[in-house]
Amino acid sequence: MNRRNFIRTTSMVAGAVIIAEPSVLASIRSPAEQTWFDRPMRWAQLTLVENDPGSFDPDFWLSYFKRIHADGTTLSAGGVVAYYPTDIPLHHRSDWLGNSDPFGYLVKGSRKLNMSIIARTDPHAARQNVYETHPDWIAVTANGEKRRHWANKDLWVTCALGPYNFEFMTQVHREIMERYQPDGIFSNRWAGSGICYCEHCIKNFKDYSGLELPKSSDRFDKTYQKYSEWSTNRLKELWLQWDGVIRGKKSTSRFIPNGFPDKVVTGKLSDIVFTDHQARSGVTMPWSNGMGAKELRASIGMKPLGGIFSVGVEEQYRWNDSVQTEAEIRIWVAEGTANGMRPWFTKFSGVLYDKRWLDIMDKIYQVHYRNERYLRNTAPMARVGMVFSEQNRNYGSETWQQKSGDHALGMYHALIEDRMPFEMVNDRLLDAEHLKPFKLLILPNTAQLSMEQCDQIRKFAEGGGSLLATFETSLYDEDGNRRTDFGLTDLFGVSYDKSVEGPMQNSYLRLKEDQATKQFHPVLKGLEDAYRIINTVHQVKIIPRMTFPDPVTLIPSYPDLPMEDVYPRVPDTDIRELYLRDVGKGRIAYFPGDIDRTFWQLMSADHGQLLRNTIRWALKEESIVDVKGPGVIDVTVWRQAGSMTVHLVNLTNPMMMKGPFRELIPVDQQVSINLPDGAIVKGVRLLVREQNIDFKVMDGKITVNVPQILDHEIIGIDLKTT
Repeated sequence: MNRRNFIRTTSMVAGAVIIAEPSVLASIRSPAEQTWFDRPMRWAQLTLVENDPGSFDPDFWLSYFKRIHADGTTLSAGGVVAYYPTDIPLHHRSDWLGNSDPFGYLVKGSRKLNMSIIARTDPHAARQNVYETHPDWIAVTANGEKRRHWANKDLWVTCALGPYNFEFMTQVHREIMERYQPDGIFSNRWAGSGICYCEHCIKNFKDYSGLELPKSSDRFDKTYQKYSEWSTNRLKELWLQWDGVIRGKKSTSRFIPNGFPDKVVTGKLSDIVFTDHQARSGVTMPWSNGMGAKELRASIGMKPLGGIFSVGVEEQYRWNDSVQTEAEIRIWVAEGTANGMRPWFTKFSGVLYDKRWLDIMDKIYQVHYRNERYLRNTAPMARVGMVFSEQNRNYGSETWQQKSGDHALGMYHALIEDRMPFEMVNDRLLDAEHLKPFKLLILPNTAQLSMEQCDQIRKFAEGGGSLLATFETSLYDEDGNRRTDFGLTDLFGVSYDKSVEGPMQNSYLRLKEDQATKQFHPVLKGLEDAYRIINTVHQVKIIPRMTFPDPVTLIPSYPDLPMEDVYPRVPDTDIRELYLRDVGKGRIAYFPGDIDRTFWQLMSADHGQLLRNTIRWALKEESIVDVKGPGVIDVTVWRQAGSMTVHLVNLTNPMMMKGPFRELIPVDQQVSINLPDGAIVKGVRLLVREQNIDFKVMDGKITVNVPQILDHEIIGIDLKTT
């Protein structure tokens, strides 16, 4: 049975599941109803605070939505505070509500603007009267205490997996749908705030697993792993219950969760998805917004994807009434747009304390509105796919397995620096259909792979695909158990030699030319004058199973003090640090070292160069786009109906590692684009600059010069096909 064609309701106490077939609703939808979730391209969210009713001006916001061409809106409705005259007992009306209905007023006004409307609820906290009437609805700590809210001691944290959500919030959602008929309901913080030890969670988990609740969130603890499985399933039951109630009141409406622990399930259950990665905090790259978009799209396909971003500062201590710099907002939104997200700004409070962001958002949305047809993407055109994993979270507790997420970050940044268009690939979707667009598959220490996943990767290589892998890729099964050898040992051409070495202090990579040809391998381009470069921090010990070229070999560690003793005891070895081979129509590159993680942690230019060269060599074809010029540029390529676009996001900035950007630093770029077979160029336009530009077409390539890119430029190429 197709899981999207049934509604599941759940018994609150025993956790029993009842499956019910809905009526065939899709066949009776009007054309307008069928597309409400795909039609909006620019979202506006107004998150009210309790004292907004009577203080804020709803007409100002409706006028602003119209001014910026927002065609979708998310409006605060209920949950911890009701912004409409609810009749549900214990559903707290705003103390400032009086006889007003600000939610209803905004819904009515937004409908006049032909906007899609999503009601926002927040079920994660409750007031004292809820605690007194239903203490079993409140989350409980591991030591048995009812849980006070960490930020507001007047509130209590609710249990996400018990009757508060399954019973009370179901009533709230039903009432909102009956009265206002929104296109969907979006729930913030709906998935809980850590492990709850209330009576319902204790019983339901025991019934599910036969176990007591885990005492901590130790990801290596088998009980916690079982808890994660149970809680994910429980949240899915809640999602389907709320979605069923919502669709029952309006067949085209949807429940839209704010995050779900399983991206693949999200893709299966959702018609529209939003990612809540609102801004940078701490040391965060601006491309992390695009990375989040790529990961979700790898799991949901080309369903509409909104990117929630905040106009305020989202650092650790949360200043929600603040405003980011213009440059920071623009670069964050540009990264999302370039990676296929539809912008969705969120504003806390209906009262304005700082108006500077209004004109910034106006400028961003006006550009988006003018170029909407070029932003309705049908497919990415990248030929490189980088695998990410939701299962590697249970991978290893050894010292060399710490900070395992740094492998992906390092590889991601190397691809950004190379200006290489690429997509993410969910490791649970490695079937032929999902891998069909790609020539090169990159596995940045994808340590945990089942034999089925290994077979899928093997078939990809047999079909002419290329691979680049690092470190312990495929050395562990899906449950985190170490194999005796790599699951992909036949592709790598090497075997695991029973240990991992490191940290390797003062060790180097020896770079050398081929002794027979006196030529340097392409992976050493730009490094020909470097006799040696720094090594990685850790490396897997390897036994080669065939003959390999040796452009990169090991210089073992030697003392780094006293200075008089700092010289290599072994100046060269035949131990390869990069294994390269041609396999059919593809190529295989395997680094036994943690070069991607080391690159992320040290940002060594030599490591970046070696990674980029190896990516280019393994790809074994020209990149679809070649971008030359100064700075750091994120490059994405898309097809639309009748056109293709190349997005250039200018990340060149002294604040790239940690925001906010103070200013945007313009750079010029020269761009060469490989056209689709049979495509004829009708015209080329710089969409942000609003300027037609000269171009040259030769040998299936189009060449353009793009001057003075600030944050974002889009090359729009109108095509007709023969």
